[in-house]
Amino acid sequence: MESQTPTTKASVVSSLMAAKRSSGKTFGQIASETGLTNVYVAQLLRRQAQLKPDTAPKLRESVPALTETHIHQMMEPPLRSYDPSIVQDPTIYRLNEAVMHFGESIKEIINEEFGDGIMSAIDFFCSVDKVKGVDGKDRVVLTFDGKYLPHTEHKVEHMVSRLNLQKD
Repeated sequence: MESQTPTTKASVVSSLMAAKRSSGKTFGQIASETGLTNVYVAQLLRRQAQLKPDTAPKLRESVPALTETHIHQMMEPPLRSYDPSIVQDPTIYRLNEAVMHFGESIKEIINEEFGDGIMSAIDFFCSVDKVKGVDGKDRVVLTFDGKYLPHTEHKVEHMVSRLNLQKD
């Protein structure tokens, strides 16, 4: 029999991460076994992404300590959020700094290559990889792979609500 269901996001995440630790596996190993990216596995276990029905059996097999309650919790739409104090963590601070430093140039290149638009953070894949640099030292490779979304011209005839009002 499973223990009482954790009710807060923090308690659910704590329980999910305990199940991961008990597996002895890294996010990368779980990703390899489930066909997901390592970052998406972390997002699932941190309740920042929703577990899909087809993936649930693979995740359950990869992380045996996950209970049916865990699986059901992970299949609920998550409350995607973050604690603003995490920006103080040096890794997150440096990621933020890198985006701020390179952001304008990245934006200019997106606009030059694609036109006036943005990269989606919804239709988006992310992974973290470790490679050896030319100097033999470890390097972090972050891949952000997002769908391009063009900005649209705001024409009245394209506004469905406006068109529906004109039919009356």
